[in-house]
Amino acid sequence: MADIDMTAASAEEPDTDGCFGLGMIYSAGAGVAVDLVQAHKWFNIAAMRGHADAARLRREIAEQMSDSEIGCAQRAARDWLKIHPQAPAPVMEIRAAA
Repeated sequence: MADIDMTAASAEEPDTDGCFGLGMIYSAGAGVAVDLVQAHKWFNIAAMRGHADAARLRREIAEQMSDSEIGCAQRAARDWLKIHPQAPAPVMEIRAAA
């Protein structure tokens, strides 16, 4: 598991791997109390941003959660994404050979 400084993660926007790492921290209780709502939130954000394993782990976490907890996690992820929209990928111009 990647080392993630919880204070640094809260101070600046984590990248996709950082979001996944936060999901791992909250799901395992590594240095924090186990919090499946937070784990689901971070796995959801990582999955939406293209992390390969995040969607699978989000599903596994959801099996241990109530519908209410899942709804809370989904709202938290949506709220976070509204505040931290992902910057669009730079557009590369491709020119055909003449």
